[in-house]
Amino acid sequence: MRIGVLGSGNGGCAVAFECASKGHEVSLFDFPEFPAQVAAIAERGGIRAEGEMSGFAKLAYAGHDIERVVTGADIVFAVGPAWSTRPFGEACRPYLGRGQVVVVCPGSGLGSVEFKNALGMDVRGGDVIVAETHTLPYGVRLSGPASIRVGTKVRDGLFLAALSHEHTDRVLRLVRRVYPYVSPAQSVLQTTMQNANPVIHPAISLLNVGLIDRVGEGFLFYHEGATPAVGRLIEAVDTERIAIGAALGVEVVPDPILGVRQGYMQTADYATGYMESEGFKRSRAPGSLDHRYVQEDAGYGLVLFADLARRAGVGTPIIDSVITVLGVVTNTDFRHQKARTLESLGLGHYSRDELREIL
Repeated sequence: MRIGVLGSGNGGCAVAFECASKGHEVSLFDFPEFPAQVAAIAERGGIRAEGEMSGFAKLAYAGHDIERVVTGADIVFAVGPAWSTRPFGEACRPYLGRGQVVVVCPGSGLGSVEFKNALGMDVRGGDVIVAETHTLPYGVRLSGPASIRVGTKVRDGLFLAALSHEHTDRVLRLVRRVYPYVSPAQSVLQTTMQNANPVIHPAISLLNVGLIDRVGEGFLFYHEGATPAVGRLIEAVDTERIAIGAALGVEVVPDPILGVRQGYMQTADYATGYMESEGFKRSRAPGSLDHRYVQEDAGYGLVLFADLARRAGVGTPIIDSVITVLGVVTNTDFRHQKARTLESLGLGHYSRDELREIL
């Protein structure tokens, strides 16, 4: 297959490496504002990996010419934080053709809708099929120029849905040529609610705010930051997330159970599963609260969860409290920002039942 990858960060490099290592022709794009990794990959001709994936994978192209990356691609993976989804979609808009497939990986909360909006297409139609995964299939970090270290590679428990869901089987047939273990989700409502980053990262960040302020990356985020008391807050947030999913008609697997399936965790336990996790043990804390663990996972993730909960008639006092207190300590009004809400996605006028039908 011809595969385009949008994004040169941790996830983009990992997706590009795995696709290329499985024999596909891979081209990688990022905006000129992010030149370093793109230039390194172009100079070396590919990406080197160590850890759960290892070796060197040759790429056909790495650069800032999105037309070259997108035109004629069998799949385009848009890989980046939630705030990158719309710019990627807007950049692709002139070049994507009828029947092409885009996978937002991860969706980070209805990212497929955000991408389709950026393409100027109605959520229920359009020439381009847009899908999303519920998570990135790796625990990965850049380790140097054109190099990544993969701490964990997911081999089960990766969910995908297309917008709308009648296209899911077609997308799966393509994506399984790279990720054979990917499973169909009921809809993008399920992939959205199954995203556990908003459950885990804001809770650990909030209850370790003093340490993050004082020492930043000087402690291990999960191994030292996820104590049993922190686990109780994670569980309370997860309980509300599961209830929102049920009210929307989708099943949400509790995070520790899915974490064991994916290989991140050894015990399906909120109290000790994160702190004893082999998959998380090397992860250092963010250097400050101005980090995606807070800005993305609260501002885009928890805010959208709470918005969906209101539409579904579900109370979320714990999620609401985490949003409020994180807003105080970061001096950020996450609700006022409306970075990712039903309204910002153009879905504000739909009822719960209508959302279930169109998504």
